[in-house]
Parts: sequence; structure tokens; C-alpha cells
Amino acid sequence: MAVRPRSRPILSVWALISFIASFVVARAFTTLNPTIVVETGGFHIHHFWYGIAMLAIGGWIGISYESERTNRVAAIIFGAGGGLIGDEVGLLLTFRDYWTDLTYTLVITFLAVASFLILLVRYYKTVIQEFSAFSHRTASFYLGVFLGAVSIWFFLATENVIVMAVSGSLAIVACAVVVAYFVQRILKC
Repeated sequence: MAVRPRSRPILSVWALISFIASFVVARAFTTLNPTIVVETGGFHIHHFWYGIAMLAIGGWIGISYESERTNRVAAIIFGAGGGLIGDEVGLLLTFRDYWTDLTYTLVITFLAVASFLILLVRYYKTVIQEFSAFSHRTASFYLGVFLGAVSIWFFLATENVIVMAVSGSLAIVACAVVVAYFVQRILKC
């Protein structure tokens, strides 16, 4: 009788959900109660310190114990700690401005990249099959050229580092699409 492999819980999804929930709760609490702060000995204790502690605790639990339930709890603690740190990333980077738009930009970028990576890891076989089928079509060449041109234009037209990083990354993806198209054409001959 064959032993069926045990499926692992989707820990990255649990961590991402707890990250989002923790970020939203911290931001809502700070917005609704801006005067409530923890001060001791003349020090203002920001909640990113609690986030660092939760990252350490969640990580330690995750590597120290091996059970589905414990792994899930560790992922939730780890994600919640990341959300508390993410809420104060603008304050940490500017050293003064908790309300900076940089926080939202970085958190949204993180969420987009993390979601993309979770989906890519989970469905990489399907993604590879779909990309291979797409790269055979002439539309992939046109899309690659269009994406490359627009990305390079954005890269050259701005001085914003984030826009430059995103457009540079998209230009690399566009080049990969065009190269994949030509490789498929050459292999077909």
C-alpha cells in the first residue's frame, strides 16, 4: 500500500493574511487613538519593537517544532509581527514622519510581490506551461516590444527611485519575453 504524502498547510498565505490584518489594525488604532503611546523611562516604545519580538518568536517556533497546528500559529505570529513593522516603515525610514505616503507605497509593493511569489511557487508548473504556449504566439513579441518601450520611457522620464526600479524590472521582463519568442522561433526551424 502506497503512503500518500501529507500536504502542508499554506503557511505563506496565513502569514500574508496576518500581515495584512496586523497592519490594518495597527494603522486604525493609531489613527483613532493618536495620543495613546507607551512611554517608560522617557522612551517612546513604538509598536515595531513588538513586531520584531513577534518575528523572532514566530520564527523560533517555526524552526523548533514540527506540527501542522504549530507551524500555522508560527506563521500567523510571524506575519502579524511583519505587519506591525510594516505599519511603521515610513517612520523608520524618515526618522520622523509616521504618516508618510512611503509606508503605503512600500506595503502595497510588498503585498503585490509576496502575493505574486506565493502564486508562482504554488502554480509554477502551470505558469511555465502557459508562458511556453504564450511565447509561441506572435502576440508575445508585440507585447514584449510594447512593454519594453513603455518601461524604458518611464525609466528615463522620472527621477523617482521606486518608479525606476519597477520600470527597470518590467523592461527586463519585456526583454525576456522577446528573447523567449525568438528562441521558440529558432528552435522551430
